[in-house]
Amino acid sequence: MCGIVGYIGSEQAAPILLDGLSKLEYRGYDSAGIAVFDKDKIEVAKAKGRLSVLAEKTDDGKTIHGYMGIGHTRWATHGEPSDENAHPHISNSGRFAVVHNGIIENYIALKKKLVERGFEFISETDTEVIAHLFEYYYKGDIMDAMIRVINRVEGSYALGVLCSDYPDQFIAVRKSSPLIVGLGDGENFIASDVTAILKHTRDIYYLEDNEMVVLRKDGVKIYNKDKEEISKEKFTVDWDVSAAEKGGYEHFMMKEIEEQPKALRDTISPRIKDGRIVLDDISLTTEDIKNINKIYIVACGSAYHVGVVGKYVIEKMCRIPVEVQVASEFRYCDPIIKKNDLVIVISQSGETADTLAALKEAKNHGARILSIVNVVGSAIANASDDVIYTWAGPEIAVATTKAYSTQLAVVYLIAAYMAEKLGMLTSGEYANFIAEIEALPDKVAQILTSKEELQFLASKFFNCRSIFFIGRNLDYAVSLEGSLKLKEISYIHSEAYAAGELKHGTISLIEDGTLVVALATGQELFDKTVSNVKEVKARGAVVMGVTTDTHENMEDVADYVVKIPSAHEMLLPSLTVVPLQLFGYYVASLKGCDIDKPRNLAKSVTVE
Repeated sequence: MCGIVGYIGSEQAAPILLDGLSKLEYRGYDSAGIAVFDKDKIEVAKAKGRLSVLAEKTDDGKTIHGYMGIGHTRWATHGEPSDENAHPHISNSGRFAVVHNGIIENYIALKKKLVERGFEFISETDTEVIAHLFEYYYKGDIMDAMIRVINRVEGSYALGVLCSDYPDQFIAVRKSSPLIVGLGDGENFIASDVTAILKHTRDIYYLEDNEMVVLRKDGVKIYNKDKEEISKEKFTVDWDVSAAEKGGYEHFMMKEIEEQPKALRDTISPRIKDGRIVLDDISLTTEDIKNINKIYIVACGSAYHVGVVGKYVIEKMCRIPVEVQVASEFRYCDPIIKKNDLVIVISQSGETADTLAALKEAKNHGARILSIVNVVGSAIANASDDVIYTWAGPEIAVATTKAYSTQLAVVYLIAAYMAEKLGMLTSGEYANFIAEIEALPDKVAQILTSKEELQFLASKFFNCRSIFFIGRNLDYAVSLEGSLKLKEISYIHSEAYAAGELKHGTISLIEDGTLVVALATGQELFDKTVSNVKEVKARGAVVMGVTTDTHENMEDVADYVVKIPSAHEMLLPSLTVVPLQLFGYYVASLKGCDIDKPRNLAKSVTVE
């Protein structure tokens, strides 16, 4: 959600900013802009729409000169998408240019104060308040002005700020919104995500809340709010730049679907040594696990759907009660958390605003936090007691695929790890479960060899107005994700329901030709789901069944059947989700949708 990039060095800044912003398009945006310092003034160019509009307006940055600048892609929160509301925003005197990710919650009061003091506003955004606040508080020292601004604003922010009085440096700060510092040779960067600067440097700093960075071309210095310089650990990005490029695929989403076998291996293999699960360096002891009273799983979107699977798996294997909560609800429900409760927090980016806020709420109640994230050094990872990383690599498409799959894999590992410590598995059951986990990557690869079958089914149904997904237990949990994949990239109305709930209202929506995707992979509930299939068929539905290669009866009731390899029942969600990802992708492709950048959506939701 929104994207920031900043540069200072010996090269022309504008082309570098535009290129960096192009790597952040996946985050979701509706306008873009850049500000570049040239000689004694700041020049700004911005435009509503895709980045290509801005690139054309500036001849790919060639018409704007200067060696220091900041850029931004905006996802509208305050004010409609427009040139005026696009970032960067300029102070009335033109001395300051500001880009901002986040939400300024007290901007109305601040705006009223500034208007009373003669400041004029030209946009509807909360960010313009920041530009004018810098002007208001500036007394010749940019860092003093920054400190006064961040002490005055409430909310979340990552800020990049140019000041025309400082021709050889610019300043940035973060609070509850991602911002990294890139360390180059004679050039330095800021960015919302490492993908924006990876072609220039692999060495980065992760900023913590309220840390300020001053960037010059020959170095960077980081300060706290007391203006004390602080040292930071340097991280080196170890994945290849090609991981953030399409590599011949038409869309990142298909590339990332195809990368799932590798991502699963990278996530699973390092955690299984000599036939036992080893969970990095987590501090959760056997005694701690035995004392767990209850587990909360807190997440948003697809990560929440991982949590729903996790509830079934952990309760079944460990016999510990699990409650799954949407992060945005958890933080406001005054959760009842006791001393021996564990909170598992799931986030791909590690910066999801609602999830981070929920984590802090849980910590305030004394909970122990175990996070599952993909980004090393992210805010959620740093705020957790323990963290397990999913080694999915960069995920560019807004609709998650391999991040979801690797999060599932980590949940399985946690469940089996705890179950073994609790004595809930025999040595044979434990060995079998590990063997089944290790087999998942090859089974996913096997499913991917049958993409044409899903492409054919998509050709049958891409014009549907509504599609329903049904399933029971783990199949219901996966249907939530299958429905989301379809709706977010194809814009088809889609809903997932527990199959047993059909008669409690949902079946009234079934009419002739309605597509129902019925998931029936588990053995125990297979016959019950088949009965539900018969119910919707009797009311005119067309049914696409998804089941394992050991079930033969689905062909008797469904119009079309998709088979997945058999596996341990707790692990079937990792296989079931793959054909649903492919189906959603091909439907969206046939509809001509912008698959990697679906309308109104953002990859990293860093505002509430």
